[in-house]
Amino acid sequence: MNNPPLKRKKSTSAASDDSKTPPDSANEDISGQENPALATITVTSVEVPELTEEEQRDRLHLERKVEKAVFEAGKALMELRDRRLYRSTHSTFEEYCKDRFGFQRRHPYRLIEASAVFDNLMKMCPNGTQTETESSDAEIYSSGTQTENEEMCPIGTQILPTSERQVRPITKLEPQQQWEVWQTAVEEAGGKVPSARVVGDVVQRIMERIKAPNPYRVGEVCQIIAKDNPDLRGKGGCWGIVNHVGEFSCTVAMWDGEYTARIDHLKPLNYLESECQQMRQISDRISRLRDSGKLEAPVEAVLKCLGELKRPYLTGFEEKLLGFIEQEYGIVD
Repeated sequence: MNNPPLKRKKSTSAASDDSKTPPDSANEDISGQENPALATITVTSVEVPELTEEEQRDRLHLERKVEKAVFEAGKALMELRDRRLYRSTHSTFEEYCKDRFGFQRRHPYRLIEASAVFDNLMKMCPNGTQTETESSDAEIYSSGTQTENEEMCPIGTQILPTSERQVRPITKLEPQQQWEVWQTAVEEAGGKVPSARVVGDVVQRIMERIKAPNPYRVGEVCQIIAKDNPDLRGKGGCWGIVNHVGEFSCTVAMWDGEYTARIDHLKPLNYLESECQQMRQISDRISRLRDSGKLEAPVEAVLKCLGELKRPYLTGFEEKLLGFIEQEYGIVD
């Protein structure tokens, strides 16, 4: 079988290559230039048009609508609750929110609290930070407060929260304190919307500096934050009932006894009064069992499990289990 003749590659001279290479080619050898570092590179500038005054107003108005979205939900939930507009289908507001919106028990109340904070921040805004359509919703406080706020937040620069978690640490503060904490947090966040952690850190520093009074009250339900307290080791995340309020600490009744903890080792669970009452009843039942004598290991395990509940009530099974243990130990209401 005859092989086809091989095609010979056409040789190309260097001179031919050079003649076809454009003088401004990226492959051009610049080693012969006097100082390549001084070569001038031309960059075409892109003009960024400034916004007109009307566009600036529109932008601010739309930004405010985005910021207010989640807080409008809180206002709507407040009206649904206060007017009991859920009563035709549900016996409680909590059940309605869970079935209709998928909210857990505390979430709608947090949204309601957050909407109040948002309204306070809007009211404390200096003149000019709101559009005309929003000005009717915001009543400016006294002239003294107004001047003070203008110094902290110049006109047109107000940054507002965009989520419920960002304002959760300041829901219990007075309106002016909420404003001051928020502006400090914005400053620490580099002029941007601060995270909940940044806001919480600012609140903690202020409490330490002004030696704020103990925010807890007897009968309140709180959660343990163990931190560096060896006495609370293994108790992190457990709930307890405040039995005594000191200047900077509280005595808390937990599933296995009473403990004294500083206020920075406690976290408020913000339960409703009815929910606190339910938790106090559970705590009393656990205390009676604990005081009845030496408990068997399985019973201690059950009580420990109940002491780590993340909700203010017992399920049907938990109620039956606790009732069975009480019956076995001869504890009758």
